[in-house]
Amino acid sequence: MTPFMPDKAMVFAAGLGTRMRPVSEQTPKPLIKIGGRPLIDHALDRFAAANVATAVVNVHHHADQIEAHLAHRRAPQVVISDERKKLLDQGGGIKKALPLLGTSPFFLCNTDSFWVEGPRSNLARLASAWDPGAMDILLLVAAAASSVGVDWPGDFTMDARGRLERREERRVAPFVYTGIGIVKPELFVGATQDVFRLAPYFFKAAEQGRLHGVRLDGIWLHIGTPQAIEEAERLIDRSFL
Repeated sequence: MTPFMPDKAMVFAAGLGTRMRPVSEQTPKPLIKIGGRPLIDHALDRFAAANVATAVVNVHHHADQIEAHLAHRRAPQVVISDERKKLLDQGGGIKKALPLLGTSPFFLCNTDSFWVEGPRSNLARLASAWDPGAMDILLLVAAAASSVGVDWPGDFTMDARGRLERREERRVAPFVYTGIGIVKPELFVGATQDVFRLAPYFFKAAEQGRLHGVRLDGIWLHIGTPQAIEEAERLIDRSFL
């Protein structure tokens, strides 16, 4: 039997990058370079290596720059979901892009997510763990303590079966969401709002026991601030890449 691998990815490139200011005032966060390559190219290179055919990329902030940069990209094929008129947040972005994403589970990807691979592709590990009978959403998570650029008290706990639970208020959780996941498109079909967040879908799936996680093999870096760029470059200089 052919191993499961989503053939599409939703790549979030529309955000304002407010925490990345002043860098993001002239350059959209997806085009900020780490290790000599824009963040969005690092992400798309991972999908190309995993043979994901299509990346749906939403654009809003400095949309022309992102479109121009991606115009000649061939693998994966890039399809633009235009949010120039209104920024829809991640949930709304998925809803708008559903006609482009199709009816099969697809990857999620934040462009400020950057990681150093372990021995095996983390996208392949995520895909091989996907079980549509038990899961609505599967997230790649990383240990908060060993990740770079994590300045919050974690996102999830995980049980022995890989089920994720939301961090309790005023508690610390051991795992952070890396910005990479697999999700069922039917979760968004009935959405009535145009602008809405993605996180509540995670939390609802967790309450139903249908949010699962795979622990990242490697080192995860959250490139959310100018200081995080410096940390990432120092990590690269120490020959991790």
